[in-house]
Amino acid sequence: MASRTHARKARHNMFWILCIIGFFAILSSTMSKNPVLKPFAASLETPEGFWIGFVASASTIPGILVSWPAASLSDIFGRRKFLLISCIVFASAPFLYCLVTVWWQLILVRFYHGFATGIFIPVAEASITEQYPTKRAERISLFSSATDVGRCLAPFLGGYLLFATDYGFHTLYLAVGIAGIAAFITALLLLTEKESSSIQFRSSKETFLGMLHGWNKIVQTRGALIVSFVQASQYYAFGAVEFFLVGYLSEALHFDPLSVGAIMGSQIVAVILTKPYMGRISDKIGRQIPIVVGSIVCSFPLLAIPYTTQFSILLLLSIIYGVGFATVTASTPALISELVPTSLVGTAMGFLGTIRDVGQTLGPIITGMILATSLAYVGAFSALTAVLLFSCAMFIVSKVTKTGLKEQV
Repeated sequence: MASRTHARKARHNMFWILCIIGFFAILSSTMSKNPVLKPFAASLETPEGFWIGFVASASTIPGILVSWPAASLSDIFGRRKFLLISCIVFASAPFLYCLVTVWWQLILVRFYHGFATGIFIPVAEASITEQYPTKRAERISLFSSATDVGRCLAPFLGGYLLFATDYGFHTLYLAVGIAGIAAFITALLLLTEKESSSIQFRSSKETFLGMLHGWNKIVQTRGALIVSFVQASQYYAFGAVEFFLVGYLSEALHFDPLSVGAIMGSQIVAVILTKPYMGRISDKIGRQIPIVVGSIVCSFPLLAIPYTTQFSILLLLSIIYGVGFATVTASTPALISELVPTSLVGTAMGFLGTIRDVGQTLGPIITGMILATSLAYVGAFSALTAVLLFSCAMFIVSKVTKTGLKEQV
């Protein structure tokens, strides 16, 4: 009984350590780009067009490159090592911004900084699924909400520091560094916790072959591919909405910044507040209903947005979209972890993270291309709705269930 109580306490401590790390880490990484990145890049005379866009997207590329390999290797060598590595990047990258003197150096720093999130998120989620096999969706969602609180606070803190220092970029990045160091110091507490993964010595060849074997298992698991496609579709739309809804509100409707901030902020608040509850519901009733219902709920507000000009209605649509997004993304990580053997949970989370980042990268690009046509905002938001409904239909037709897909692996 005593050992069981101790194990429960250790698991509880591990979870809250991850939540605190996530809060400071995402606060730091988000504050490094929002709202400082665009004016900082402009001050360095970054060429407009491709290069300014590359500055913005440079940090997402490592997520595509490293999430899957890092999470796969964490299945072999344990989660703690990779969590600490990511926190070293969180703590060190912010200070490199202070050394930047030309625009191309900023791209390199952004690229390096992107490895932190690319490693941390899938490995942390894999660790949580191991610790809470019967409450996966609820705990992953609570962890995600902790990171979202940091993501929500970052623009306000960053904006205040830029205002108070008259665009003192170095001062802001020192603050970013402090948050990153806080994440690293908190991560040191992981050294006091017992590593849950069973780690055996492997040669480099065995490690490489083991990782390839895991990758092969994932791509041959139809359910894992479908769930990842649903997740990518959600972030495809989310990335586009995050950027182009601001443009629609400010440029097409000429809303003031406070109104734009209220509409965009309400969406994030809706995600933070509802995601843990949606995760709990998912643990109780299964993953399929929340994913289907959530996909439908977040589809139709996007269809209605370009036909709406009233602040109150747009605020409501933004909240509804946030609730739908939270409902789907509360279930997808938990579901994919249940479709693979326990030894491949990290690999599955890394695959999910990689595909998610691909979707989030492509969303703004393709939506921007549609927006440039005569279809404008109606076409852009209608296309996003079509993507979400198509992924929902694929999920329904595939009959993805926890039990059914266990049998496929």
